[in-house]
Amino acid sequence: MIQIENLTKSYDGQVLFDGISFKLNPKEKIGIVGRNGHGKTTLFRLITGQEHPDLGKIVVPNHYRIGYVRQELKFTKDTILAEAMTGLLDEQEDHHWKAEKILSGLGFCKDDLKRHPEEFSGGLQVRLNLAKVLLSEPDMLLLDEPTNYLDITSIRWVERFLIKWPRELMLITHDRGLMDKVITHTFGIHRKKIRKLAGNTEKYYAQIAQDEEMFEKTRMNDERRRKEIEQFVNRFRAKARLANMVQSRIKTLSRTEKKEKLETLKTLDFSFKSCPFHKKHVMRIRNASFSYDPKKPLIKNQNLTVSARERICVVGENGKGKTTLLKLLSGVLRPQTGEIVCSPTVKKGFFEQTNVKNLVDTRTVEEEILLSHPEVDRQLARNICGAMMFDGNAALKKIGVLSGGEKSRVMLGKLIVTPLNLLLLDEPTNHLDMESCDAMLAAIDNFEGTVIMVTHNEMFLHALAERLIVFQNDGAYVFEGSYQEFLDKEGWKGERPISGHEAVSGDKEKACFKLTKKEMRRRRSKFINERAKELKPLEQRILKVEDTIVKHEKELDEFTAAMQAASQARDGDKIAVLSQSIHTCRSVIDKLFDELEQSTGAFDQKKAVFEKRLEEIESAEGIK
Repeated sequence: MIQIENLTKSYDGQVLFDGISFKLNPKEKIGIVGRNGHGKTTLFRLITGQEHPDLGKIVVPNHYRIGYVRQELKFTKDTILAEAMTGLLDEQEDHHWKAEKILSGLGFCKDDLKRHPEEFSGGLQVRLNLAKVLLSEPDMLLLDEPTNYLDITSIRWVERFLIKWPRELMLITHDRGLMDKVITHTFGIHRKKIRKLAGNTEKYYAQIAQDEEMFEKTRMNDERRRKEIEQFVNRFRAKARLANMVQSRIKTLSRTEKKEKLETLKTLDFSFKSCPFHKKHVMRIRNASFSYDPKKPLIKNQNLTVSARERICVVGENGKGKTTLLKLLSGVLRPQTGEIVCSPTVKKGFFEQTNVKNLVDTRTVEEEILLSHPEVDRQLARNICGAMMFDGNAALKKIGVLSGGEKSRVMLGKLIVTPLNLLLLDEPTNHLDMESCDAMLAAIDNFEGTVIMVTHNEMFLHALAERLIVFQNDGAYVFEGSYQEFLDKEGWKGERPISGHEAVSGDKEKACFKLTKKEMRRRRSKFINERAKELKPLEQRILKVEDTIVKHEKELDEFTAAMQAASQARDGDKIAVLSQSIHTCRSVIDKLFDELEQSTGAFDQKKAVFEKRLEEIESAEGIK
C-alpha cells in the first residue's frame, strides 16, 4: 500500500538512510527496530510528510488515511470525552459511544470522561492521544513508543487491540515482548539500510548475526585468496609459459572488490558493581503505611521480608503507589506508620526517571560520572562513559543538550560506579532502545545482590521475577511466585482474553515462518558442506603443486650453477650427470605446470558454479 523508492536522508552530514527501498503490503504489521538515533522516528516523519527526503520518493495511495500517535500533548476541548471525539470521522462525529469504549479500554472510568484533560497525568494524556488516533479509523497506524508512560494493564490492552487490528501497522517500541506478539514482519534499520523479514525480532537479529558472520568469513577468505593470487603473480611473473595465467590473475585482482571490515557498532555494555552481603535478610517492612491524601492511602499496613539475592518486581496500574513504595524502601520517604528496617551492611542504589532533574545541565557527561563517587578517578569515569556509549568526545557533551535516553544512560553510569548489594529500579528501560534493554536485562540478571524493580515490561517480568508486589483492587499484596504463575492463578482483573481463534491463527503463522526459516538454514548448510567438499581438495592440490614447482625450480637453479662450475673445471663426467639431472628436473617442472593449469581451470570453473548457486539461495531468502 505504501512504497518507498531509493530514499536517502541525512542530518548535518550524518547519513541515516542511503538509497533504501521497501513496500508495505495490505494487512502487514511491521515492527521497526534499530538503535536510538538511527532514524526510526525520522522514517515515520518522512511517511507522514513532516520531513522530506534528500533523494527518492514515498508513494501513498489516494484517500489512504495514516494515523500517527504523537508524543506531543496538545488539547483543545474541556473534557476527556469531547477531546477524544475530535478524532472521530466527520460522518461519525456524534458517535460518543465509540469514544467511550476506546477510553474505557485505555483505563479511563466514567467519571474521568467529564474531567478536563489537563487534570490528568502525562501517562493518561498520552493514552488520550492514542484514543483520538484510533477513533479516526486509519488505514494504517504509526505508533512511536506507544507504551511509554502506560501501566501494565493498559499495555496488555494495547497489545490485544493491535493483535486484532485488521489493517496495516508500523510499530516502534523498546518492548520486544509486545512487538513480537503483534507483528507479522520486522523492518530493521541497520548500517543505513533497511531489511524486511517475515517473522519476529528474534528471527531478524538471528539473520543479521548470521549474515554478518558470513560476510566476515567471506571477507577473510577473499583476503586469503587475494594474498594467494598476489603470491602466485610474484612467483611466476617472469615465466613466459605462465604469462596468460599471471595476466588472468592480475585481472581477477583488479575486478575483485575489497571488502572492508564491518565497523563495530556501539552497544550499551555494563554491569552493576556488587559488594559482599553475608546475612540472610536485606530488609523487613512491618505494617508500613503512607498516603498523600488521608482519604486515599497508597501503602497500607504493608509487610515484607526481603532476602539476599532476591528478584522482586513491583507491578500494577499507574498512580497506585509503586514509585512511592520504592521511595520508601530507598529512604527518600519515611512511612507514616510502621517501619522499614534495613540490615546495617546494606548498600542501596536507587534509579528513578525523575532523578534526571538532578543532573546539572552545564556539566559534561564525564564530570557527572566523576563527581558521583569519591573513589572515581578520570580514567574510571572515561571507562564508564564508554560503557554508556559516550565514547571519545561524546563524553564531553553537556547534559543540557542530551536526549531523554542519553540522560537515562548518564543516570545509569552514576549508579554503576558504586559497589552495591541492593538495587531499587523504577522503570529502568524507559528511553532505552531494544539492544540497550537487552543489556539492562543481562546486567540485572548477573548482579550478585538483591533487586527490587518497578517495571511494565513483561519480558523482564517473565525473565527475572521470583516474587511480585502487586498493586491491584485499591491495595498492594505480595504474590509468592513467578509472573507466569501470577497470570495463571490470578491475572489482571477485568481483562478480556484474546479469542482462541486469534491465538491459534497467530501460532500457525509463526510456525509457518519457523518452518520456512528451518528449511532455508538446512539448504544453506548443505550448500556450504558441498562447496567445501568439492573445492577444498582442489585448492589444497593447487597450493601443493605451486610449492613443488618452487622447490624444483630451486633445485634447477642449483644444478645450473653446478653445471657452470663443472664446465669451467672441464669435468666431463660431472657435466654428463648434471645434464641428465637438469633434463629430468625440467621435465618434472613442465608436468607440474601442466597439472597446475588443469587444476586451476577446474577450480575456477567449479567455483563459478557454486557462486551462482549461492546467489540463487540468497535470492530465495530475500537477502540483499
